[in-house]
Amino acid sequence: MANFVIGTDISTETPTIEVTVDPSKPLPIGRQRFRLVVVDDSGNVSQGDEVDVIVADQTAPTAVLGAPRVVASGSSFKLDGSKSFDAGGGRVVKYVWTYVGPQT
Repeated sequence: MANFVIGTDISTETPTIEVTVDPSKPLPIGRQRFRLVVVDDSGNVSQGDEVDVIVADQTAPTAVLGAPRVVASGSSFKLDGSKSFDAGGGRVVKYVWTYVGPQT
């Protein structure tokens, strides 16, 4: 496990490494580039090979619908989605409202 810092090399003797991410300081959403350079037992250094990893918000937002429990017949009322949230780091940008119909 390694805590990567931009521009700082991390050397290992194993061919794999885990990128450790602090949940309070996640990698920014978008393309993040990583580079690998290898050195052989004679000290020869390879050219770097690079890969882009796309960091994406893949956590679905949570809809929280508030409404009065009882309204008088013929009266208007308000639905409220303001307590909806996106725990994946994004923000709610659209609310889609649907009248599903009478329930028994």
